[in-house]
Amino acid sequence: MAGVDLIVDALLGTGLDRPVSGVFAGAIAAINQSGLPVIAVDIPSGLHADTGTVMETAVKADRTLSFIGLKQGLFTGEAADYGGVIEFAGLEVPEAVYASVPISARLTRKSPWPPRKRCSHKGHYGHVLVIGGNLGYSGAARLAAQAALRTGAGLVSLATRSAHAQVLNMAQPELMCAGVETVEQLAPLLEKASVLAIGPGLAQDEWAKTMLDAALPWQMPMVMDADALNLLAQSPARKDNWVLTPHPGEAARLLAMSSAQVQQDRFAAATALQAQYGGVAVLKGAGTLIKSTGCLAVSCTGNPGMASGGMGDVLTGVIAGLIAQGLDLATAAEQGVYVHGLAADSAAKHGGERGLAAGDLLPWLRHWVNQ
Repeated sequence: MAGVDLIVDALLGTGLDRPVSGVFAGAIAAINQSGLPVIAVDIPSGLHADTGTVMETAVKADRTLSFIGLKQGLFTGEAADYGGVIEFAGLEVPEAVYASVPISARLTRKSPWPPRKRCSHKGHYGHVLVIGGNLGYSGAARLAAQAALRTGAGLVSLATRSAHAQVLNMAQPELMCAGVETVEQLAPLLEKASVLAIGPGLAQDEWAKTMLDAALPWQMPMVMDADALNLLAQSPARKDNWVLTPHPGEAARLLAMSSAQVQQDRFAAATALQAQYGGVAVLKGAGTLIKSTGCLAVSCTGNPGMASGGMGDVLTGVIAGLIAQGLDLATAAEQGVYVHGLAADSAAKHGGERGLAAGDLLPWLRHWVNQ
C-alpha cells in the first residue's frame, strides 16, 4: 500500500450474517497487516452489527464512524478489540424519524442523585446484609460489604462463617460481621436487613445451600452473584425482587448452554436470563449488559484491568448499596454497573490497568457516588 496514509474501511456493511471468506477475508488481512490508521464506516468489516461477534475475521479499526444510529454490536463482547474510538454522525436525520423507530439498546450514563438532607441519619439509607465468605473465601464477602459501605448504604452487616467473624470485625470496624452456622442464627440478621447480597465467597457446600435456602423466601430486594448463581442453576427459580449478576460462565450454567454460545450473542443471552429468572439480569463482561423488563442497557465504562478476582464481588456490593438507598432494581443495576466501571477507569488512570485489584476501586466508588 505504497503512498497510502489512511485506510477507510467500507468493505462490508451492517447486514453481514455469515463468516467472511475469500477475497474479503484477504482484504481484511491486508488492512490489519498494513500498520496504517483505519477508519471504519458504520462498523468494522467482519463484525456482526447486532451481536459484536467476529465473523471469522474482522478489521481492527482505530476509529469507527457510525451513521444515523449507533450499532449495538460495537459496544459489547469481542467488538471492544475492533471498533477503536466510536463516533456518531446523525446526518441531520429529523428527530421524528428517530421517534418512530424502536430502540433495541441504549448506553448507560450516570443519573443525577439528589443531595442528602441535612437531618438524615443512617436509618434513611438502608441496611445491606451480605451472606457469604465460606471457609477460605472471606475476602470476597468483605469486598462486597465494603463496596456497599462506600456506595453509601446506611448500615452493612456480613453473615459469614464463625471462623472469619472476629478477623473481619477487626479489619473493617464499620461492618457488623456475625458468625453464622445455622438458620436460627441467620434469621435475626434477615429480619433487620432491607437488602440482601448473596454469593460472594459462598461456595457450594451444605453451609452455602443452607444459607441460600433460608434467604430465598424473603421478599426484600436481593443481589445474587457467584456461587449463589451456580446453586440457582441447579434448582432454577423465578423472582421479581432480585438482580442476577453472572459472568459468561455462570450465565451459561443458568441457561444450560456453553460460554461460547453466551458470548456469541450476549444480547440474546441477557434477554433470556431475564425472561427465565425474572427481576434484572446483569451479564458481566466487556460491555456489561443490563436487562430488566424494559430496553437493554449497555455499559460504556470499565477496562481490561478489571479482569481480576473480586471485581464481581465489588459490583454486588455497589448494586446492593444503591438499592438500600432507595433506587429501584433496574436503576440500581444500571447505575451500579456504570459507577463500578468509572471507579475502575479512575483507578487504572492513576496506576495502570495491569495489576489493578478489586480493592483499588473502593475509594473511587466514594468519589463517583458523590459526583
